[in-house]
Amino acid sequence: MHKTVALHTLGCKLNFSETTAIGRMLEQEGFKQRTFEEVADYYVINTCSVTENADKECRQLVRRIQRKAPEAMVVITGCYAQLKPAEIASIPGVNLVLGAAEKFNISSHLKTLRPNDPAKICSCDIGDVHEFKASHSVHERTRVFLKVQDGCDYNCSFCTIPLARGKSRSDAIENVLEKVAEIAKEGAKEVVLTGINLGDFGRGLSGGKKKEEDFFSLIGALDAFEGIERYRISSIEPNLLSDEMIAFIAQSKHFMPHFHIPLQSGCNQTLSDMRRRYKIELYADKVALIKKLMPHAGIGADMIVGFPGETDEHFAASANFIASLDISYLHVFTYSERSNTQALEIKPVVPISLRHERNKILRTLSFNKMQAFVEKNSGAVRPVLFESVNKNGMMEGYSDNYIKIAAPFRKEWENGIVNWTI
Repeated sequence: MHKTVALHTLGCKLNFSETTAIGRMLEQEGFKQRTFEEVADYYVINTCSVTENADKECRQLVRRIQRKAPEAMVVITGCYAQLKPAEIASIPGVNLVLGAAEKFNISSHLKTLRPNDPAKICSCDIGDVHEFKASHSVHERTRVFLKVQDGCDYNCSFCTIPLARGKSRSDAIENVLEKVAEIAKEGAKEVVLTGINLGDFGRGLSGGKKKEEDFFSLIGALDAFEGIERYRISSIEPNLLSDEMIAFIAQSKHFMPHFHIPLQSGCNQTLSDMRRRYKIELYADKVALIKKLMPHAGIGADMIVGFPGETDEHFAASANFIASLDISYLHVFTYSERSNTQALEIKPVVPISLRHERNKILRTLSFNKMQAFVEKNSGAVRPVLFESVNKNGMMEGYSDNYIKIAAPFRKEWENGIVNWTI
């Protein structure tokens, strides 16, 4: 009888793509997939550790599994597993903890698990992780998240990702094109390029190749590939988003006029404390160039509120800077303390209540930005890729410039691109 496995992802699109790859590997080894709400023999949680909430959610999921399927074996992998393996192994109900180097060897580990054994940790020093492992996820066969880069060589003072993911490393362009050809055969219409620091693509090429490659070369090769209709860049650092790249996307056949550019703060003092590699002036220049070449483009930004040392004046300057930018939306994160980060040394600490208050202010600003962006596009005809999900008689999709559209469900529009009046 086939063993069953249920998988769950916490965190980013990169994690989502890796979970799907792990699921495919396990199916090839004879495991049958179940949804996470069903009873299964094994549960695999692919964790994030960007915020304290992600850690808490992992512990809550383990407790849920224990109530639902007390005989099941629980495996934790991902960033939290690499950073704090002993802490996870001590959670009642956890059987196996797999670090960064072992997550793609999961099937061999599952075969050796025994119910009454103490929790096992299979991890290594993150400095020993050099290999790039390709993965892609399928979201209703419409949109695919394709991992092309992993790890990060930056040292932002708030971030644990370099400790969890290791050095920057990439797939080779020829390998990416092969993966895209496979994805095209599966019928997907859109590929979202994902990575930890996408703009750093080209470092640590897979297979030890020394050939010079960079992100600009990658998007050029993909744009010339006939088979996928739409590409998006999940996120790119402002200092790595070159003017040349923006100009290329403006006249591209397949890359969408949509940019997600992390900002984190609109105050240069806070950016300096965060050890970010740009100032607000550079960020404003990038937004201005995008809007000059693509007035209709959607632009999103990541923001962190309540960073240590962020005074009322710093936050006001940051909010005012955001208000002045012609962007479409924000992803707002409340700062949470992370072990082994330099931000812990910065004073004064912002009270939790004030962090939440600032989060609410920026989320309101984000809502207003999105409303204004949709209003600006009102009456325009934009291509919308509809997904293959019937939600109570409705279907959803995104325009090329990332406006979410809901429409009455029509079978012939599933996984199809429709010209839509906003």
